[in-house]
Amino acid sequence: MNFLSIKNLSKTYSNGVKAINHISLDIENGMFGLLGPNGAGKSSLMKTIVGLQSADAGEIIFNNINVLSDTTFIKKHLGFLPQDFGVYPKISAFDLLNHLAILKGVTNATERAEQIKSLLHKVNLYQHRRKEVHTFSGGMKQRFGVAQALLGNPKIIIVDEPTAGLDPEERNRFNGLLSEIGEDIIVILSTHLVEDVRNLCSRMAIIQSGTVLIQGNPSDFVNELKGRIWQKQISHAEIEGYRNSYKTISTQVISGKMNIRISADIQPDNFECVSPTLEDVYFNTLIQSNHKQ
Repeated sequence: MNFLSIKNLSKTYSNGVKAINHISLDIENGMFGLLGPNGAGKSSLMKTIVGLQSADAGEIIFNNINVLSDTTFIKKHLGFLPQDFGVYPKISAFDLLNHLAILKGVTNATERAEQIKSLLHKVNLYQHRRKEVHTFSGGMKQRFGVAQALLGNPKIIIVDEPTAGLDPEERNRFNGLLSEIGEDIIVILSTHLVEDVRNLCSRMAIIQSGTVLIQGNPSDFVNELKGRIWQKQISHAEIEGYRNSYKTISTQVISGKMNIRISADIQPDNFECVSPTLEDVYFNTLIQSNHKQ
């Protein structure tokens, strides 16, 4: 079992932006969703965890080692899939993985070749191993990204906005791959897409302005909103009035009609109670945070 413990972590940049504000998280094997809007501090937190930047205060303990004082330890056990995975032109999938494996310290040629073949099968790219990676589709590149992240048998993998731009079929295939990987190691999924967290993660945190607003089991958060989410069909002209009168979770067009979802403890007039979703949890949490500020 791998364990990552973050305690009272803080980071303020030279321009005065407090990117990480006393964050505390405990993460074990499995898929952990780090959910938040763009600019919430997710990337700053990831950079600090992997040792790309220092912290002003707090601690990060990975498998009983203080990562902030020994940044090389976590790097030895880390796989990383960034949002934009750049690749070299004119190099095949197999050769690029071989190059990256050497950089990761897999020095035995036989072991390296076996590991690469196994990973290419795992991500369903073995038949494309001789193709140049820059010719791959978006989904194939992301699956290749998973393969390179798994080189060297890491104990923790961080994936940043992994399904942005993928079509539904590739997204499902990619999510299935992540779910399989997350059984034996820590996988931190940093995203602003609620659907990915709902489908994949047994634990999650919502972060905004460098602060963890909530953390726990997604299903528990959804259950807490039962009987408190209401929906009504309205006209476009009525939107502003309802937003001023109720805590509005979202407004969206469904089958050509404008629908408004609100949060309330008591049923408002002419609203119907609807089953809450993780998206309702997300927006409700952000709204509550904004009202406190």
